[in-house]
Amino acid sequence: MPPALNIIALATFSAALSARALDPVLPHVAEDFSVSIAAAASFAAAFAFTFAIIQPVLGAFADIFGKARLMIVCLALLGFANILGAMATSFPLLFASRILAGIGSGGVFPIALGLTSDLVGPEKRQIAIGRTLAGAMTGNLLGATVSGLIGDFLGWRGVLAVLGGIVVLASVVVAVGFRGAALTHPPRTSLSALKKGYRTIFTNPNARICYSAVFIEGCCVLGLFPFIASFLFELGQTSLSIAGVVIAGFAVGGLLYTMTVSRLLPKIGVNGMMIGGAALVGVQLIAVAMGPEWKLQLLSLIFMGWGFYMIHGSLQVFASELSAEARATALSLHAFFFFMGQTVGPIAYGFGIQHVGKVPTLLTAGAVMIALGFVCAKLLRQTRPTDAAVT
Repeated sequence: MPPALNIIALATFSAALSARALDPVLPHVAEDFSVSIAAAASFAAAFAFTFAIIQPVLGAFADIFGKARLMIVCLALLGFANILGAMATSFPLLFASRILAGIGSGGVFPIALGLTSDLVGPEKRQIAIGRTLAGAMTGNLLGATVSGLIGDFLGWRGVLAVLGGIVVLASVVVAVGFRGAALTHPPRTSLSALKKGYRTIFTNPNARICYSAVFIEGCCVLGLFPFIASFLFELGQTSLSIAGVVIAGFAVGGLLYTMTVSRLLPKIGVNGMMIGGAALVGVQLIAVAMGPEWKLQLLSLIFMGWGFYMIHGSLQVFASELSAEARATALSLHAFFFFMGQTVGPIAYGFGIQHVGKVPTLLTAGAVMIALGFVCAKLLRQTRPTDAAVT
């Protein structure tokens, strides 16, 4: 694997540190600003929505101006947005800072996948993407765990300030690292070529299925996270550190995926990864619905993360093969639909929990995920991009 993957992994690690930073401390944010948990969960929706809607623009900019350059700028923006959030004096100001954070984060992870796909051929791409994911999962793991610990001592403002400073420093380190990296430099794309790229992407029969699937994933799985701390509060477990540890279990599962994908993929194939992963996620959503103690919920989140990345990693590979000339655009659209799902998810969970209850809502999400794996395995087919011959 190219050494540049290590720098890309560092970038995704740094960006992922703050992705779930507020989830363990949401009850305290809600208390400070005198809003409900559902209202506080709107931070997750705002972050995800901004991440999503900026993707078509950032994907185009990456293809035109260069992926590495754009990723460094967005990483710095993410760090400063977190620091601004720590200084927010009102709910709207904190909300605005999360919008800025969504823009910054939106230019890191999808672009990192595009760089990875440029460096590694299709036959090894899922393993390479697994390494990139390892950086993100480690960041998610530490971010959720550390935010809970910091929250217990310094409050939610301390969480944003500390993580923001770390991300700004990381942007400098990544910039220095890329200077000496052996990156491939595909031809710069023009606006007219981008139009052709969009046509190539959306005429590919896999596009509709792939993008719909990641939307459903984001809604059913990531939409749950803002409510985990409140579920634990209902059980009498009010420690923010414990909430952070439980949420971090999902990232532990993601790391298990990165360590096992090279062994599982040859044995069960892409279809087996999608069916098995989605089924594992669905079963764990059902388990969480039963309201077990936090240790069992941690175990469920670990298995949920493992299963999630089995199907999600497969869908990322399909997205990377929708177009060769506009690969960053294709992967940014993949992120667009995924984070639109994360935008709708907290709202849908909040509505469902409030009107029909926690158990029916989570059972429904679990059933949807199990069905999704079978649908993807049946309809998605590995095909060569129609514009691959000209790259």
